[in-house]
Amino acid sequence: MTEPQDPENSTRRLPTVESGPPGGVLERERSASGSSYEPARAPERPGGRAGRFWSGRRIPAALLALIVLGGAGLLLYDIAAVRADHPAMQWRRSAADGLATRHLDDVWVLAGSALAAALGLWLLLLALTPGLRALLPMSRHHTGVRAGLDRTAAALVLRDRAVEVAGVQSVRVRVSRRKARVRALSHFRELDDVRTDLDTVLGTAISELGLARPPGLSVRVRRPAKKG
Repeated sequence: MTEPQDPENSTRRLPTVESGPPGGVLERERSASGSSYEPARAPERPGGRAGRFWSGRRIPAALLALIVLGGAGLLLYDIAAVRADHPAMQWRRSAADGLATRHLDDVWVLAGSALAAALGLWLLLLALTPGLRALLPMSRHHTGVRAGLDRTAAALVLRDRAVEVAGVQSVRVRVSRRKARVRALSHFRELDDVRTDLDTVLGTAISELGLARPPGLSVRVRRPAKKG
């Protein structure tokens, strides 16, 4: 049985994928055609289910920890100072007076509440979502071994396959977790023929990437804009 390629090579980031003459802005289309193709999902492997990769969220966690640590330390110091018969800090006296005199419909109270709620929702979103959207999980062949393919690398593979199709002048490929969007310019041959060949070639290429959830394929072919 053929083993999958080295995951370290699969997850390497590659340059942005785009081909064609620089500065070539399309002014109008002579003809256009589009298609959509949904590849079959890869079968389950003996290695188990291939889930998404989770981000460590180290920067948000470190910032939150520093804020909580600083606030708790400052409050603890002020409480200890009051216990030692020293006056409380000005910020705590002002906060206590403000909370005692301001009503719940005050603008500053509402703004502070909205900010705290937005911050809490953002932290919950970070805690409940995997992150690492640029890394596509690959099918698992062995238990304990996980591999991922960078979306830019996947787009580069599809772009290289697409430019080999006869009649294709330039190609732009964008790969997301659910869709691979291919925009091609064809300078000869019928557009429907080019699109059919692209559907076949790119559909095969997507299945050969070894992804656990192969993205759908959307192909659009058009003529380049006339100059002058």
